[in-house]
Amino acid sequence: MKMTKRMMRSAALAAVLVSAGATAASWQDQLSSAASQLGQNSGTTTAAQSGSGLSLSSLTSLLNGGDKALSSNTMSNATGVMQYCAKQKLVAATNVDNIKDKLLGKLGLESTQQQTQQQDYQQGLAGLLKTGNGQQLDLNNLGNSQLAEKVKTKACDLVLKQGVNFIS
Repeated sequence: MKMTKRMMRSAALAAVLVSAGATAASWQDQLSSAASQLGQNSGTTTAAQSGSGLSLSSLTSLLNGGDKALSSNTMSNATGVMQYCAKQKLVAATNVDNIKDKLLGKLGLESTQQQTQQQDYQQGLAGLLKTGNGQQLDLNNLGNSQLAEKVKTKACDLVLKQGVNFIS
């Protein structure tokens, strides 16, 4: 009787182990699949940056990178970015227009001809932010995810604050 119970327990244990092994193999397959998808996604980060948006980690690092990561290194670029932000409805246009006009006056860029000759300003109008840490960030290529929109909004807010501080 004891021998029969042991054999039945052993058989039941073997069945559980086989089942657990199959489940583990299934999980391993799922993890491998997920890892390969992540590998494919990270391999397309460059393509994403040029088209549909930055990777999640890139956006997060911009959002958490401090003010220099999303503020402009020149006031003329910041002024152009303000206009871009207003057109994209990322900030209140009335506030931006008032500050932008004062900045254009202070920078000596009142005329359209002067504005077209100022490369930093023109790049800002096109959504190219020259950041405080010496990099360039194309706001058009961040994508449309919630995180990308937060990054754009934070950049616009920081540039607007820069403009206010420059006027003061």
